[in-house]
Amino acid sequence: MQKLINTYLNNFRGLSKEIWLLSLVTFINRAGAMVLPFLSLYFVNDQCYTLPQVGIIMTFYGVGSFLGTLAGGRLTDAIGFYKVIVASLFFGGIGFILFQFIDGFYATCIGMFFLIFIADSYRPAVFVAIDVYSKPENKTRSMALLRLAINLGFSIGPLIGGLIIAHINYGSLFWIDGATCMIAAIALFMLLKPKSRVKDEPKTPEVIEGVSPYRNPHYMLLFVIMVLSSITFVQYFSVMPLYWEADYLLTPDSIGWLMFLNGAIIVVFEMPLVAWLEKIKISKSMAVFWGGAFLGVSFLVVNLTTGIWILVTGMILMTIGEMIASPFASTLALEMAPKGRKGSYMALFSMSFSISHMVGHNGGMNLANSYGYDTTWYIMFAFMIVVSALTLWLYYVLKKSPKFDTY
Repeated sequence: MQKLINTYLNNFRGLSKEIWLLSLVTFINRAGAMVLPFLSLYFVNDQCYTLPQVGIIMTFYGVGSFLGTLAGGRLTDAIGFYKVIVASLFFGGIGFILFQFIDGFYATCIGMFFLIFIADSYRPAVFVAIDVYSKPENKTRSMALLRLAINLGFSIGPLIGGLIIAHINYGSLFWIDGATCMIAAIALFMLLKPKSRVKDEPKTPEVIEGVSPYRNPHYMLLFVIMVLSSITFVQYFSVMPLYWEADYLLTPDSIGWLMFLNGAIIVVFEMPLVAWLEKIKISKSMAVFWGGAFLGVSFLVVNLTTGIWILVTGMILMTIGEMIASPFASTLALEMAPKGRKGSYMALFSMSFSISHMVGHNGGMNLANSYGYDTTWYIMFAFMIVVSALTLWLYYVLKKSPKFDTY
């Protein structure tokens, strides 16, 4: 047992102090983000909106995420990641507290847009911070540590959130989420002072190399793959909880426990899994392929039979896919970004998730409303077959390129 513990801890050695601090702050922020997994339930059960209305609200979520990520990337290149992260966390926290007081469908749509616009400007800034504070050989493990912090927070957050909903009300979630966002901003400001970090603005202008991401065909193919796979992935955070409630009569606290399983598995197994995959020298594009394959199968298995155990099986398969694909996809995107354009490249990469929020929730809600949950899950499985084919194409074109033949 001691050998296993030491092996696990070895995966974290060699990472910079700044990466640890950034991961700590991210954990504080994500632990408070207990509102997000329950948004669809909140809109249906507390606000009495229909599934198509919830889909429209979540589309505004996606538009806010898309434009917020774009603005965050531009601001990161202009003023530095540090200021963007602190401002996004602090003002996003205020936004979460105020959101619960919004009344009416159209006002909710507008409020959702501005809330997520502020909150998701954080994303490209964090990716650039990882690049600045990591040694080249540690970037994938740094990404994995950041994801571990995110998922540790997400595993605890929904669990606590489900208990709060069951025993208090939905409104309490917004207060807690807002407060933890502001605590995270203050903690980052106090722990990661300017004198102890790499300066955002070098004394000499940074050389800008390469082309824009929109003119890079390899990067745009990766972007399309991430958009399509993310459209499928986000079903687990909007349509799937409604399915659990409608077909299996799960309560919010039971849903919280099921989501806790996702985060708990990632916390325990992702770093060793990433280290093992790096040891066997799997290409980053093939890691993305296998991650997508597991995600697709997770939607297929829930239609094969019934019972709580099959929901657990689906969640485990989805989590395995997430652990394999996400850190390698992020590292691949970062390494494909030329010097001086990393903010713009990572903004586009982050916008793939924003687009998935714009399309995925609304599409999933309307599919479930029109054709039922079972048909929706078959469609998601077929969708991931297409994504897998595109990922193999990416692997092939990168292998033909001397610069990216190991990707």
